[in-house]
Amino acid sequence: MQIILANPRGFCAGVNMAIECLEETIRRFGTDIYVYHEIVHNSYVVSRFSKMGVTFVEHIDEVPPESLLLFSAHGVSPEIKNRAR
Repeated sequence: MQIILANPRGFCAGVNMAIECLEETIRRFGTDIYVYHEIVHNSYVVSRFSKMGVTFVEHIDEVPPESLLLFSAHGVSPEIKNRAR
């Protein structure tokens, strides 16, 4: 069997948009940012942002009051949005 990898390989539009959103937020506000769940399902991307100082949390209660919070590319329920407010 022959396997041919497409080149260039990349991310879907939603993943690109989520990454660009976090990058722009870092440019504007620095890296003291919290992200609810992993921004995307890609350990290299998450690791890169973690090394920059971005904090990924699994529970909304882990985010200090008045902090800057982004949601993952996968979206969140209205309940989580209300709790975040």
